[in-house]
Amino acid sequence: MINLNLQIRLFLSHILVTIVGVTASSVVGNFFSPRFFEFQLRTMEGQGLTVFTAHDQLLEVFKTAWTRGNFWSFLIGTLAAAVLSYWLAKRIVQPLNQIETMIDRFANGKLDERMCHLEIPELNRLAMGFNRMASSLEEVESKRREIIDDLTHELRTPLTIIRGRLEEIADGIIIATPQIYSRLIVETKRLQRLVNDLQELSQAEAGNLTLKKMPTNLRYILEPLVERFSDQLLDSDRQLVLDCPFNLLYVMVDKDRLEQILINLLSNAIRHTQKGSITLKAWLEIDRVWIAVIDTGSGIVEAELPHIFRRFWRSKKSRSQKYSGTGIGLAICQHLVELHGGTIEVESKIEQGSTFKFCLPLQ
Repeated sequence: MINLNLQIRLFLSHILVTIVGVTASSVVGNFFSPRFFEFQLRTMEGQGLTVFTAHDQLLEVFKTAWTRGNFWSFLIGTLAAAVLSYWLAKRIVQPLNQIETMIDRFANGKLDERMCHLEIPELNRLAMGFNRMASSLEEVESKRREIIDDLTHELRTPLTIIRGRLEEIADGIIIATPQIYSRLIVETKRLQRLVNDLQELSQAEAGNLTLKKMPTNLRYILEPLVERFSDQLLDSDRQLVLDCPFNLLYVMVDKDRLEQILINLLSNAIRHTQKGSITLKAWLEIDRVWIAVIDTGSGIVEAELPHIFRRFWRSKKSRSQKYSGTGIGLAICQHLVELHGGTIEVESKIEQGSTFKFCLPLQ
C-alpha cells in the first residue's frame, strides 16, 4: 500500500468529493434534462406553437449543448476544486508540520521551544496543550539538574571527609582515635540517611510503602521527641515547647512513620528558627487528631507555599543558605500522612514563622 502524507490525502479527498458531485450532477442532468425539455416542447405545441417538424432536431441540439456544457462544467469545476483543495490542504497541514518540527526540536533538547497561536481552533488547542506540556517538562528538567547538583554536593561532602580521614590514617599522618571514628560514623550515617530518603520517596511514589498501624497514645511519641530535640537547643536562644492534652484518644498509626514525619518537621523548624520558640502541638477535632509544628522563624514566601511539598523543590532562600537540603523530606512527609488517611497543610509569613500541621483520623 502506498503511504501518502496527510496533505496529499486531504487533496485527493477533496478532488474525489468534487468528481463524485460533478459526475452525479451530470448523470442526473443527462437523464432528466432531455425529458423535461421534451415535455416543455409538447406543452408549447398544446398552446398553439408548432414545433413538431423540428422536434427531433431541437432535442438533439439540446443534448449536444447539454453534453458540451457538462464537459466544460466538469473540467472547470474540477480545476477550481483542485486549486481550492490544494490551498485548504496546505493550510491545514502547514501548522501540523510546524508542530512536528517543534516536537523534533523539543525532543533534541531545545526545551524552550513553544508553538505560536494557530488560526485553526482545534489545532490551536493542540498547540496550547503542547506548550503546557513543554513548560512542565522544562520545569521538571530544571529540577532534575538542580537535584543532581544537590545530590552530588550532598554525597561528595561526606565521601570527601571519609576518604580524607582514611587516607591520613593509612599514610600514618594521623592516629585513629575514638573521635575520628565517631566523625566517620556521623558522615556514614549522613550518607545512609540520604540514600534511605531517596529510596523511601521512590517507594512512596510507587505505592509500595506499607504501614504497621496500632493503637497509639500520641504523648508517648511527642514527649520523647521534645526531650531529644530540646538538648540541641540548650546553648541557643530557642526553646521547644509541647502543647498536648493528656486525654487524647488513641490513634491508629505506624509509630515509626509518625516519628519520621515529626523529626523531619521539627528539624526544619529548628534549622529555620534562629531565635524564639518551636511548639509541638496536638489537639482533638471531632473525628480526627491534629498535630502541628509551629515556629517563629524566617517563614516562607507566599508564592512558594503551593510548591512546598513537591519533591526536590527548595525555596530560593534555602538554596542561598549554607545548608542545602535535597527537597525530599517534606515530600516524604506528605506521602506518609496521606498513607495514614490524613492531610498536611502549611501556613507561613515572612519573618513571622511557619505552621506545618497534619491530621490523623481516629478510625
